[in-house]
Amino acid sequence: MRPIQLVILLVAVGAAAGAGLIATRIGTHAPEAPQQVAAQPATPPMDLEDVLVASKDIGIGKNVDVENLVWKPWPKDGLNEGYIQRTSQPDAVSELKGMLVRNPILAGEPIRKAKLVRSDRGFLSAVLPEGMRAVAVRVNAASTAGGFILPEDRVDILLVRQKDANEAVAETILTDIRILAIDQSVQQTGDDKQPSMVAQNTATLELTPDQTELVTQAQQIGSISLALRPLVDNDQPAARQRKPTGVAVVKFGVVSRVTAQQAP
Repeated sequence: MRPIQLVILLVAVGAAAGAGLIATRIGTHAPEAPQQVAAQPATPPMDLEDVLVASKDIGIGKNVDVENLVWKPWPKDGLNEGYIQRTSQPDAVSELKGMLVRNPILAGEPIRKAKLVRSDRGFLSAVLPEGMRAVAVRVNAASTAGGFILPEDRVDILLVRQKDANEAVAETILTDIRILAIDQSVQQTGDDKQPSMVAQNTATLELTPDQTELVTQAQQIGSISLALRPLVDNDQPAARQRKPTGVAVVKFGVVSRVTAQQAP
């Protein structure tokens, strides 16, 4: 055997012996103990209570029924005393069936009896605040902002009357009046057959007793028009404090002016 071959053989044997020794040491080395992980405190379960909610939007004057009521779990710490709970009123769905909604209820909103009224008691009288009156006035599309005035809108009331044979005058007699209802119909107009709301004969207003007398008198003198107010005015009470001018009445040649107090 040549010397070079002997050297290569000795090197290979030495490398194999070294690899075996390393493998033996690794196999006999004790495994490290697993690292302990601090246990996280468990989140306490949330206390829930079934509450009756609207399963879809329910508009003013609509009936509540099985189709638009549903029980939903609600956190107990977020319960309101007006909410209807299953534990205290398990038959609430059948008990409330047929009642009318006096204020809009949104989908997912808890049902409260303060927003409902029994249909046999008269809806309009139920939605009227204490001390107020509901008064109907004659209107048409031209006198109701083109028919775009809807219930819950707020308007100014204008009286249009003949000053003489050649001149008519208009004056604002009341401001910031709430619309309770308005007589409308849906008509198909144009080739595209798009429906439009058209005012018909009457609008029902929420008035104080003094305002009721004023508006009734104004209808005998001339015609009534309603001017729609922007929603932003509802958040600016100071903008609604303009004193109404009232109605000028001529009796036995003497001109007097009748005014009414604003609703609170």
